Amino acid sequence: MLVRNFMTKKVITIEADDSMQKAIDIIKKHRINMMPVVEYGRLVGVISDSDLKRASASDATDLAIHELKYLLNKIKVRDIMTPKVISVPPDFTIEETAEVLLQHDISGAPVIDHRGELVGIITRDDLFKALISLSGLAKRGIQFGFQLEDRPGSIKEVTDLIRLAGGRIASILSYSDRVREGWRNVFIRAYDLPRDNLPELIKSLQEKACMLYMVDHRENIRQIFDAPPVSYSV
Repeated sequence: MLVRNFMTKKVITIEADDSMQKAIDIIKKHRINMMPVVEYGRLVGVISDSDLKRASASDATDLAIHELKYLLNKIKVRDIMTPKVISVPPDFTIEETAEVLLQHDISGAPVIDHRGELVGIITRDDLFKALISLSGLAKRGIQFGFQLEDRPGSIKEVTDLIRLAGGRIASILSYSDRVREGWRNVFIRAYDLPRDNLPELIKSLQEKACMLYMVDHRENIRQIFDAPPVSYSV
């Protein structure tokens, strides 16, 4: 899953010499958290909702309303923007992008192609949408959580049981962090699974694997099973 598939291509920008008040108005109107700052068509910075709030708090203390309005129109975007732009290329994966945003504690980043041109913007909201898409949540099926041996065929053993019960696999996610050595946590979402088959399926799955939970998103039914001890790597 690449940035180019989830980024916002219609980028709202602002000029470096525009006023702080204009930046506030644009962010409010379009309900965005950040936007690129350009000068003569070239990207020179970014301005975020946090930048605006920080500037308002430091520069507008104890001012009357008319004084505040004058100040917001006098301050230029270039005076409060972040000039050091953290960007990502369109062929970055969603996971790589999430890591960049997390490392730099930012809410989004401009997307710059190999020619240095601004082609989009990717935000945390876009990453949330990608996660929902990746997990198959929209199908409102059933998610099963397991702790399985980290060996070839362990996932197939449980997916075969789900398919045998009439279910179709929407997604399979897994991780091995914070799991006992030689095991991994696996999360399988299935849909079109007849609910009448569910009790028997759960029994079969528990006989075959260590089951962590079952969440039926359509019926809002949740079952949590006894989990094995967790080991933390140092």
